[in-house]
Amino acid sequence: MTTRLLFVVLLWGLPAVAAPAQPADGVQSPAAFLGYELGQQFTPHHRVVDYVRHVAARSPAVTTQRYGTTPEGRPLLLATVTAPDNHDRLATLRRSNLQRAGMAEGTPQTDAAVVWLSYNVHGDESVSSEAALKTLHALADTANTRTQGWLENTVVLLDPALNPDGRQRYVQWFRETVGASVNPDPSAREHHPPWAPGRTNHYYFDLNRDWAWGTQAETRQRLEVYHRWMPNVHVDYHEMGIDDPYYFAPGTEPYHEDLTEWQRTFQVTVGRNNASYFDRNGWLYFTREVFDLFYPGYGDTWPLFNGAIGMTYEQGGGGEAGRAIRTSEGDTLTLADRIAHHHTTGLSTVEAAAEHHERLAEEFAAYYESARQDPPGEYETYVVRREGQGERVEALAAHLDRQHIRHGYATETATATGYAYRSGEPTSMQIQEGDLVVDAAQPKARLVKVLFEPTTTVPDSTTYDITAWGLPYAYGVEAYALNERTVPDTTSTPPSAPALTGTTDRPYAYATPWEGRSDARFLGALLQDGLHVRFATKAFTVDGRRHAPGTLLITRAGNTGRLARFDERVRRIARAHDQPLHGLPTGFTDRGPDLGSGTVGFIDGPSVAVLSGPPLSSGGVGEAWHFFEQRLEYPATLLPADDFAPSMLDGVDVLVLPDGAYDEWFTDDRAQAVTRWVRNGGRLLALGDANDALAARAEYHLSEKDGETAPDTTTAGPQGYGTQAQSALPTSTPGSVHRAQLDASHPLAYGLGTPYFTLKRNDDAYVLPDDGWAVATLETGTPVSGFMGAEAQQTIANTLLFGTQRLGEGRVVYFVDNPLFRGFWYGGDVLFSNAVFFVGND
Repeated sequence: MTTRLLFVVLLWGLPAVAAPAQPADGVQSPAAFLGYELGQQFTPHHRVVDYVRHVAARSPAVTTQRYGTTPEGRPLLLATVTAPDNHDRLATLRRSNLQRAGMAEGTPQTDAAVVWLSYNVHGDESVSSEAALKTLHALADTANTRTQGWLENTVVLLDPALNPDGRQRYVQWFRETVGASVNPDPSAREHHPPWAPGRTNHYYFDLNRDWAWGTQAETRQRLEVYHRWMPNVHVDYHEMGIDDPYYFAPGTEPYHEDLTEWQRTFQVTVGRNNASYFDRNGWLYFTREVFDLFYPGYGDTWPLFNGAIGMTYEQGGGGEAGRAIRTSEGDTLTLADRIAHHHTTGLSTVEAAAEHHERLAEEFAAYYESARQDPPGEYETYVVRREGQGERVEALAAHLDRQHIRHGYATETATATGYAYRSGEPTSMQIQEGDLVVDAAQPKARLVKVLFEPTTTVPDSTTYDITAWGLPYAYGVEAYALNERTVPDTTSTPPSAPALTGTTDRPYAYATPWEGRSDARFLGALLQDGLHVRFATKAFTVDGRRHAPGTLLITRAGNTGRLARFDERVRRIARAHDQPLHGLPTGFTDRGPDLGSGTVGFIDGPSVAVLSGPPLSSGGVGEAWHFFEQRLEYPATLLPADDFAPSMLDGVDVLVLPDGAYDEWFTDDRAQAVTRWVRNGGRLLALGDANDALAARAEYHLSEKDGETAPDTTTAGPQGYGTQAQSALPTSTPGSVHRAQLDASHPLAYGLGTPYFTLKRNDDAYVLPDDGWAVATLETGTPVSGFMGAEAQQTIANTLLFGTQRLGEGRVVYFVDNPLFRGFWYGGDVLFSNAVFFVGND
């Protein structure tokens, strides 16, 4: 479709929405402001920002705020669009919406609908921000009577770019790559984005999977402003394959069981409104396929679990489409086409919300009223034991704070019955003073249930993402789901351990527990400050106080002769990290090895490198990069896989091999170089398909489990072509939680507690011979929570999860499951820290 014809069709399809180029209030059109028609080129992020600020400065219908900053320093903007008179009472409109949700005191004064439009969460799905500018212009034009009519009863929150760093990465690459004219040939270089495309953020994280976890800076800042509004409708804009028609809600099964009938119904209402415009223009579209509403981390599902009508809109195109590309049918899909489609659904959604604003407000209030009065699910309270959990409880509480989930702490003991996450059995337990308590009866009741449910209810259906994620499993805490209600004291603060106990005047050594990620971060800070640190490989007791394996020991011996102000340095770093210290008066123990024993390990700050670049998974690289830089705050060098030289390993102590396609990369020469480095004392950490590459080499004793005959899961008679997805279910591994058997005496398992729960997303089945050490294994393939196919379950039974092998003077650590997956599996961070600091030093 030519650009001229496209504009004619748009004028026919949306006659009342078309805005004059120069509205009376002085707002320029995007074309007038940018100097080119939208669709003729991609707009750099800084110009997107300029235009949003221009509109806010000139239209009485728009204000804007900078709500955050990306890792690369780009602003995160939110435009607030409503009728000019509404801006004078914007605080009342916002407060009324929070009052309907039970998140502010008082009675709502208005029934205006709040619609949030989110664009460009995947940076290379770059039409989104272009469409955002066009939609903002149409809504900001006070001479446009139709849009202004909608805004009388609607507040539109428009975020033009959720992922500015990823967008700019893609736009810059495209502008450098495209020729003087567009080449629609799919073979042209401009349709083949490079490694680490703009889809992900600076750390190669997919921000569209992060809403429920908030591991990334962009997400955390967005969650705060989102909670200030709690919108009634949220749309997340995306792109997909170039041959796909447009997709809009309603979504497909499986729907999570806690979605309400109203949320399902209004998706259909919006979908029909969108369809009316697409029908008028003759544009292809589809609904109720592919995009289910189950996993809570998406930009459609997370808002759904927060009372909104959450929806994904997908336009064919993506990073391969460029400005124009020839489809398999021979048509040419242009950037202007893609803009028109996203622009149309944006205005259509606002229109539908405005027409039904009273019902939206009513149902939103009912959603939260039922949450407070009759929370879903069989459990009334969730309790997390504090004793012996270390910083994991504080980390979980911080996660709840990011999600605005109300919680508190027990102030007295009580007996209760419920489900024990660790054993998977009903039990009677005693709530102790200081335990973390989450009452299910609260505004966020449905999100609480979704994040804490011990077992997800997964229909017999294909899913788009992982099917289990329970926070008690992820954080590795001792937790209980109780059948009776316990109301916590939400005004109390968690009990804090004294900063310094034991001998405070020139102790023989300082001891601190190893129980969580904060302990690893503290260790990293000590090492970077030049301190030598030891760790206990066996439990010991001094002055009646027991110290578990993994306990860090900062001894005076080995430090005072080389560093000035030893005590001051240790205590200063501990204060900066809120780390408790216990001063030991002697190295002579009551039980266990003395502190000078050869069984006490020594840690010298390791030099860490992460293999990076093609042919590795950018997501896998990003997970390791973000782990070291942001969560551990410990330096790691990214080595270029595509320009790798063995000399790069000189001086490296730990090498991380992220998931990736190693078949061609792991040549004989490279394998020999890496193996030689390990034999000389290096520590090699292998994740995902890196294990396959090592297993193919004789030096590495990882081997595949002997095959077994799988059960016959076929049905009688021939199967229909349309049942292919169901036929794949027996071998499906979308992501489920499994209970692993753990050798807690091994350094790789320090601080984890038993059992360990792993998030399994594959049916890779490995075993280690006797000369290796299987630290974590699966006795059964049956999930604790989530779905895994019957054949896959049989495949992984009695296999390795995590293990180590001695190779010369070095060590190899095999991670069959990815402990760093999406950055939210807290127990995985502890496991990976053990591999970095402990394994090979014991």
